[in-house]
Amino acid sequence: MKVGLARFAVAWCLVAGHGAVSPAAAQTFTSRGFVDGRLFLYPQSAPNDPTHEVGEALIRYEPSWKPESWLRVNVAFDARIDTHGQVERRWFLDWQDRGVERPPFSLRRFSAVLSHGPLTVEVGKQFIRWGKADVLNPTDRFAPRDFLSVVDNDFLGVIGVRFTFESGGNTLDAVWVPRFTPSRLPLFDQRWTVFPTEAAAIPVSDAGSALPRGSQAGVRWNRSGPGYEFSLSVYDGFNHLPLVDVAFLPTPFRLQLTRIYPQMRMYGGDFALPNRWVTVKGEIGYFTSGTQLADEYGIYVVQLERQAGEWSLVGGYAGDFVTRNGVRPATSSISPLLPSTVVPFAAERGLARAFLGRASLTLDASSSLAFQAAVRRNGNGTWLQSQYSRTRGSHLRATLEGNLIRGLDTDFLGQFGRNSNVNLALRYSF
Repeated sequence: MKVGLARFAVAWCLVAGHGAVSPAAAQTFTSRGFVDGRLFLYPQSAPNDPTHEVGEALIRYEPSWKPESWLRVNVAFDARIDTHGQVERRWFLDWQDRGVERPPFSLRRFSAVLSHGPLTVEVGKQFIRWGKADVLNPTDRFAPRDFLSVVDNDFLGVIGVRFTFESGGNTLDAVWVPRFTPSRLPLFDQRWTVFPTEAAAIPVSDAGSALPRGSQAGVRWNRSGPGYEFSLSVYDGFNHLPLVDVAFLPTPFRLQLTRIYPQMRMYGGDFALPNRWVTVKGEIGYFTSGTQLADEYGIYVVQLERQAGEWSLVGGYAGDFVTRNGVRPATSSISPLLPSTVVPFAAERGLARAFLGRASLTLDASSSLAFQAAVRRNGNGTWLQSQYSRTRGSHLRATLEGNLIRGLDTDFLGQFGRNSNVNLALRYSF
């Protein structure tokens, strides 16, 4: 099935791109893409990763075909390689995005969009985003990410069906995803996975992921009017961020790590109140679970947004609350004979109880500055990011970025203190 879908996608793009369609249809074929190269420099070594330089290269091609006024087909392909083993070293085209490593070739998107009056239906692999906040989106449940580098992550597409119905100021969004797509965690033998000091010298084996087989569904109603906008949403499925089952194996002595994805139900809402001075935005999600290992909790965000000349400013606070602590077993869920613990990879909760901000400044037609920050309320963790970007002509862009991370090893942000880095990216768009 994987090979068959890949061949169909490649054949379709070749036919469309070489004009093997009617002249009218050929006029509706468009494409864009880029070639991107990036170099990361890490001044400090990590206990499990002494590498100081990492190189990455990515080619993305995004064709789109609109043969009829009511039909559009969107496709996106990625081809990538790196120097650090984050990309698989075998040749294949992946369409699922369920692997632990990045695939060398992937069908990033492949969907058909059908429109008729107020109804739009998108079928296939697509990107589904919910929520209104800019610094953190608790209600964004159909948006797994690639966290191989925690502060430099991209969204992954999901395979499903999305119905959007618009009438007046009301929008109803219904989503069904039959196949679960997890977020990618940092690789266990690389610097973005941080082990306690006492366990740093113990060998680690990756037992893979226990992926759930059920479907996911959600409904979101959005209402907009003069001076306000709000929405209510419900999601039923699984958490794309896992619990990691850590089992201690005696022969040979090592840690065995297994990713577990708990059942999740989310009740959420968001709002935006624009006025002449600032736009006030808020978002909240409350999460329950039938998996006893998982916590039940809420995350909320309140932010202010303002455009002042060439400055775009966003600042706010993200908080959380816990209504039930998950059961932390003394033995592994994989084998009751093994001592174990369960550790959540909670990237969203890791940004809670923190002040979050983002600012960007347009210097001129070809250059810009951007800043981003997350500062824990208790001061135990800080992440500061600065970025300078400059374009040359209409195709070439260079971006210099710095990430400074500091804090306590017990804090989600602070634990990555050895991962402060500087990176340079060159992109040619076509």
